[in-house]
Amino acid sequence: MKSYLSLIPISAKVRRRQNLMTLLCIIFAVFLVTAVFSMADMALRMEQARLTEKHAREFTFQAMMDTTMGRNLFLLAGALFILILLAGVLMISGSMNSTVAQRTKFFGMMRCIGMSRQQLKRFVRLEALNWCKIAIPVGLVLGTVITWALCAVMRFVVGEEFAMIPLFGISPIGMISGIVMGLVTVLLAARAPARQAAKVSPMAAVSGNTENKSRTWHAVRTGRFPIEISLGAHHAKSARKNLFLMTGSFALSIILFLTFSVLLDFVGYLLPQSAAAADITITDEAGVTGINCISPETIETIRGMDGVKNIFGRRSLFEVPAELGKEGLPQVVDLISFDDFDLDALKKDGRLKKGSDLSKVYGNNGSVLVISDPEAPLHMGDTIQVNGEPLTVAGMLKYDLFSEDGLSQGRVSIITSGETFAWLTGITDYSLVMVQTAGDVTDEDVAAISGVLEEGITLKDGRELRTSGTYTAFVLCVYGFLSIIALVTLLNIMNSISMSVSARSRQYGAMRAVGMDDRQVTGMIAAEAVTYALSGCAIGCIVGLAASRMLYNLLIDGRFPYAVWAPPVSRLLIVLSFVAAATLAAIYAPAKRIRNMTITATINEL
Repeated sequence: MKSYLSLIPISAKVRRRQNLMTLLCIIFAVFLVTAVFSMADMALRMEQARLTEKHAREFTFQAMMDTTMGRNLFLLAGALFILILLAGVLMISGSMNSTVAQRTKFFGMMRCIGMSRQQLKRFVRLEALNWCKIAIPVGLVLGTVITWALCAVMRFVVGEEFAMIPLFGISPIGMISGIVMGLVTVLLAARAPARQAAKVSPMAAVSGNTENKSRTWHAVRTGRFPIEISLGAHHAKSARKNLFLMTGSFALSIILFLTFSVLLDFVGYLLPQSAAAADITITDEAGVTGINCISPETIETIRGMDGVKNIFGRRSLFEVPAELGKEGLPQVVDLISFDDFDLDALKKDGRLKKGSDLSKVYGNNGSVLVISDPEAPLHMGDTIQVNGEPLTVAGMLKYDLFSEDGLSQGRVSIITSGETFAWLTGITDYSLVMVQTAGDVTDEDVAAISGVLEEGITLKDGRELRTSGTYTAFVLCVYGFLSIIALVTLLNIMNSISMSVSARSRQYGAMRAVGMDDRQVTGMIAAEAVTYALSGCAIGCIVGLAASRMLYNLLIDGRFPYAVWAPPVSRLLIVLSFVAAATLAAIYAPAKRIRNMTITATINEL
C-alpha cells in the first residue's frame, strides 16, 4: 500500500452495503437535475423548431433564452436545482454521519498509526468523491433515458403541441447540471462528517465509541412514559447534529412535496381544463355575443352527425333590468343560459363556491347561479327580481368565466338553466353552440357540420388549440418527480434509522444484558424514530406551508387576481401519512436485527 488513500477503494468494497443509500442519494440528485434541465432544454428546442418553421428563419438558442418562455423554464429549473441540492446535502450528510459514527474505532486506529486530523478530513472527502465515479454516470444515464421516455410519451401519446419535441436529444445543459449537482452535493455533504471524523482521538481505537462525549449528571427522566420510550427519545435528542440532519431530512421531504404540488395549481390556472371545453364553436357570422340566432333544430341535427361526442349551447341577453335588493348595486344584469351538460361541468371543474346547490338550478325552478365581484356582494339565498320575476340565488361561482382576469369589473352575471332563460325572456335560439368531437373525427366530418349551418352562422375549428396535452404532460412530470421524492424519502428514512441503530448496537447490547426484553428494545427504537419523525413533520409543515404560500403568491397570485391561497390540507395529510408509514416500516428491520443478535455480539459490535 503506497498511501493511506489506497484504503479508499478497499473500504468502498468492504462497506458496499452500508454505502448503498449514500450512492442512491447521489444518483437521485444527479438524475433529477439532469432530467429537469434536459426536459427544459427539449421544450426550448421544440419551441425553436416550431418558430423556425412558422417564420421561415433560424432562431438561435440565445434568442430563445431571451424569450419569456425560455427565461421561465430555466428559472423554474434553477429553483428546483436549489431544492434538490438541499435535499441531497441533508440526506447524504445524515447517511455519512451515521457511517462515521459506526467507524469510530477505525478512525481511532488510523490516528494511532500516525494519520493526522487533516489527513482524516481528506480521507473522508475523497471517499465521498469516490462514490461519484459510480453515482454520477448512473444518474446521468437515468436522467437522459427518462427524458427520452417523457419526450416519447409527449410526442406519441399526448401529441398535439408536442409533435415536434426531439426524441433522442442529448442535452449538454442537462449533463453539466447533473455533474455539478453530484460534485457540489457530495463536497458540501462531506464537510460535517469529515470534521467529525477528524475529532476522533487515538483512545477511540480502544473504546470504539465517541458518540456521547458529554458527562451525564443524572438519570434520564421518564415522566409518565415507560423507560424504553424515554430512553429512545433521549437517544434521538442527545446527538444534536444527528437530530438536526434527521429532522432536516424528514422536513425537507415534506417541503419538497408541498412546493412541487404548487406547480399543479399553477398549471391548472395557466392552462385551465374544463369538462365543457369545446373543439368546435358555432356563432353568428359577425362573432358578436348576445345575438341568439342558432335554432334548437340545428343543434339536434348536428347531435346525430359523425364525429360529434357532445353538443351544448348557451343563450345570452345583456343589461337586463333587475332589482338586486341592495343599495349601490347595478340595476341591470347579464343573463346567460347553460344546458345541463354545461351546468354539470361547473361542478366537475370545481368552479362553484362552497355551499352552492346546483340541483336547484336545473329545469325551471326559479333558482340561478350568480357571478359578482366582492365589491357587489350577493349571497346564497338572496332573492333578486329580473323582468319582474323573483329568482333565488342557489349558488355562486368562484370567478368570472367570461373575463380574462377572472374579475367581473362590477357587473353581475346570472347563469340560468335553458328552461329558466326561456321562461324569463321567451328566447329559445342560441347565441353560442359548442361541440366536443370524438377521437376519430375527420376534417370531412367537420366540413359536414359546417354544411348544415344556416346563412349568417359560422363555425370555428379549435381542435389544434387544445391544451389538454400540455396539461397532462406537465401533471405527469410533476407526479413523476413527487413519486421519486417519495421513494427516496422512504429509502432514506429506513436507511438512516437502521444506521442510527447500528451505531448504538453496543448500547442496545448492554440494555439487553441488564434485562431489557425484545418488546422494550423495539419500543426504544420506535421512540427514537418517532422523535425524528415528529420533529421533522413539525418543522416541515411550518416551513413547507410558508414556502407553498410564497411560491403560490409568486407564480399564481400576481397573474390571476381571483386566485386565493388555501392551506393544502389534503396534500398535507397525504405526505404526513406517507411519512408515518415510512417511519413504521423503518422500525421493523433494525429492531428485528437487534433482537436476532446475541447479547455478546451486540456488545462487541463495532
